[in-house]
Amino acid sequence: MKRKSLGFYLRIYFKIISQDIKSKMSYRADFIISTIGMIFTNIAGFVSFWILFRNFPSINGWSYHEMLFLYGFSLVSLTPVQCLFDNNWSLRMYVYSGDFIKYCFRPINLFFYFQSEVFDIKGLGQLAFGIGTIAYSWSKIGLAVTPLILLKLVVFLITASLIMIALQNTAAATCFWIQNSFFVLDLVLKFKDYAKYPITIFSPVFKFIFTFIIPIAFIAYYPSLVILRPDEIPILSWLSPVIGCIFFWLSYKLWMYGASKYDGTGS
Repeated sequence: MKRKSLGFYLRIYFKIISQDIKSKMSYRADFIISTIGMIFTNIAGFVSFWILFRNFPSINGWSYHEMLFLYGFSLVSLTPVQCLFDNNWSLRMYVYSGDFIKYCFRPINLFFYFQSEVFDIKGLGQLAFGIGTIAYSWSKIGLAVTPLILLKLVVFLITASLIMIALQNTAAATCFWIQNSFFVLDLVLKFKDYAKYPITIFSPVFKFIFTFIIPIAFIAYYPSLVILRPDEIPILSWLSPVIGCIFFWLSYKLWMYGASKYDGTGS
C-alpha cells in the first residue's frame, strides 16, 4: 500500500474532528456544564496551592510561584492527551464488544484513525488556564522573556506531553490482553496528579518510580527546570525531549502490536 503523505493525514484529521465537534455542539448544555466543571477543577487546584502556602512559605526549597509554575506547566503539557487522545478511554469497550474490527479495514494508519475520531474541546479551557498560570507565575518569579527561552518552553512542553500520551497509550493498550484494563488506565490518570510537584519532595523510592518506571517527573519537573533553574539543570532535563520521543514511539508500537493481534471476538 502506498505511503500516505502528511498533508493527506492532516486533511483527513480536520474532516474527522470537525464532525466530532459538530456532534458535541448539538448537545450544548452538556458541553457548557462539562466545560464549567473543567474550569472549576483547575481553579480548585489553584486554591489548594494558595491554602497550602499560607502556612508553608516554601516546600523543600520550592517557593509558591515556582510550584505554581509547575502546576501551570503540567496543565499545558497534559492538554494534548486530553484533547487528542481521549478516545483511548473507549478503546476497551470497542475491543470487548468486537466493534474495534471496523477500524482494521481502513486504508489509513489504524492508530491515527482511532485517535482522530474524538477531540475533547473542553481541554482547550485547561490549556488557557495553564497558559495563564504559567504567565502569572513567570512574572512573579521575574524570569526573563527572550525568543530562546520561549522556544525552550514550547519544545519542552511538547516533549513533556509525549510522556503522558505514552503512559495513556500503554495503559489503554493493555485492554488487548487484560479484561479489567480500566483499572490500569485509571491508575495512570491518578498518578498524573503527582506531576505538578517537584520530585525532590518524595522519598528515594518514589523518586525512582516516578523517574524510571512511571516517568511522571518528565511531565513537568524535569523539563520545567530548564526554564526555572537554568544554572542547575540536571542531565535528565536535557534528555527530556529524547525520552519523550522514545516513550511515545514505544507506546505506539505496543498499541499497534496489540491491535494487530486483535481477532474481532473481544477479550
